[in-house]
Amino acid sequence: MVVAALAEGSDGTGIAKSRDFQALTGGAAEPFPLNRPTLVAGSRTEAARLGTTGTLPGAMDGIFDQVGAVVIVVRVEETEDEQTTMANVIGGVNAGTGDLEGTHALAGAESVVGFAPRILCAPGFTHQRETGLRNAVVAELLGIAERLRAVIVADGPNTTDDAAQQYANDWGSARVYMVDPWVQVMQRDGSYTSEPPSARAAGIIAKIDNDLGFWWSPSNKPINGIVGTSRPVDFTLGDANSRANLLNEGGIATIIRQDGYRLWGNRSLTDDAKWHFLSVRRTADMINDSIQRAHLWAVDRNITKTYVEDVTEGVNAYIAGLVAEGALLGGRCWPDPDLNTPANIQLGKVYFNFEFTPPYPAEHITFRSMLVNDYIEEVFS
Repeated sequence: MVVAALAEGSDGTGIAKSRDFQALTGGAAEPFPLNRPTLVAGSRTEAARLGTTGTLPGAMDGIFDQVGAVVIVVRVEETEDEQTTMANVIGGVNAGTGDLEGTHALAGAESVVGFAPRILCAPGFTHQRETGLRNAVVAELLGIAERLRAVIVADGPNTTDDAAQQYANDWGSARVYMVDPWVQVMQRDGSYTSEPPSARAAGIIAKIDNDLGFWWSPSNKPINGIVGTSRPVDFTLGDANSRANLLNEGGIATIIRQDGYRLWGNRSLTDDAKWHFLSVRRTADMINDSIQRAHLWAVDRNITKTYVEDVTEGVNAYIAGLVAEGALLGGRCWPDPDLNTPANIQLGKVYFNFEFTPPYPAEHITFRSMLVNDYIEEVFS
């Protein structure tokens, strides 16, 4: 089953899952048809219609433990063969009908439910890694994420730090945010199970979007609904060689126990220093998307001096608003003097440039201590 969440102007989360489905009786319509995006608007009651078996109910619970996010569910057929199920999750274009299936259904979600996914995850299908091969579901989601200006929350292998680093080395994208190890969750029967952390991490990102803003990092935020981690992650404030910090240096987000359990890690899996903070990638995505959506009115209008001034002023006003909110440190928009040639204007092409500087998370804070005797005289003052 594929699940993805989020909407324009709101927070959201995405998940890809397969699970058995029990058809309704009495002629009722299928609530979650195969390969069709379906909206779950932050309601546990709605999500309960997915049933109690399979992996999806736990993933939905993980999201809703953090925030009542808008979630888009795309259900696919589960088979007894794991590889076939993985292929169904990946999906593609149906040769017979032309319909988008599996992860590809996310690309058309906005036209179906009115919401565009911005945070994608597939708990249970993104942690596998065969020797020499990277995960097929993440590989497929990556192209979709680039089209949607979304990010992928991927699960680590949940084995060793070395295996987690090998997984991380498979990717070089600022759109992949990897979390390892998995989390321990208590079930209704009192047993404890290990679950992929991606649903809860995605829920945290959605919560931060709603409470603080898309320009904030999800790191150092509490994780609700878990009782532990699948393997211990040592962490000491100020210790650069702790396991948590070493994982972070490799681009891997992890989970620490410090005043509760916390998501710990700012970085995505890219080597480009300009984009390695997840919050920077998401800030750029949101700004680009918002400017384009806000200027739908400008498409097909006559290109005049007033038109150019109106578009430029509109973008600069939007940037100024973000600066006032703390979402940006600064920025500006201007018409491109080199590209706006008479030839291009005759072809109906007009170009505007904009630049911006996002705030960066304080990943490393260093307090330097110095022992001095300068204040001994205060004893006798």
